[in-house]
Amino acid sequence: ICPVEKAGQLDSKFRKLIQNPEKILNPHIKKGMTIIDFGCGPGFFSIPMAKMTGSSGRVISIDFQEGMLLKLKKKIIGSGLENIIRLEQCGKNNIGVDEKVDLFLAFYVVHEILDHDNFFSEAVSLLKPGGKIFFAEPAFHVSKKTFEISVKKAERKGFKAIKGPNLFFSRTAILENTD
Repeated sequence: ICPVEKAGQLDSKFRKLIQNPEKILNPHIKKGMTIIDFGCGPGFFSIPMAKMTGSSGRVISIDFQEGMLLKLKKKIIGSGLENIIRLEQCGKNNIGVDEKVDLFLAFYVVHEILDHDNFFSEAVSLLKPGGKIFFAEPAFHVSKKTFEISVKKAERKGFKAIKGPNLFFSRTAILENTD
């Protein structure tokens, strides 16, 4: 797990150049959607997603570390996004929410989870019919084989895997809820 002390690395201008949240997620987000940003860290994706989904939408930003949630909270106070972004702390073995969502972002976080089967079971239960998980892992940390094993685990839990977009330093898949 990336420590809170290194949160600045997750939110850098350099990262935005190679992983621009708007460019990556724009094809998947519509106004009014409800979205989970799982492993949100300091809000690198949460804030742009909240702007994309607009005032009629909601972003549920979830992290295991209270310190990451506090960093995000400080960023959104007075921004007008505090009514769109809801902060939640997950448990060690659960996502911790039960609201149905249209999109579930799991960006560079699944490799930190010990029980992928439980994670994908819980994630599919949170998706609305036709909902999707945008799943990405760092290619420098997660091998192609390990990523493919994770995708197969997701498929066994009720997802249909579609090749995700090509992102620098990343392995990606879009996991559609087949229910």
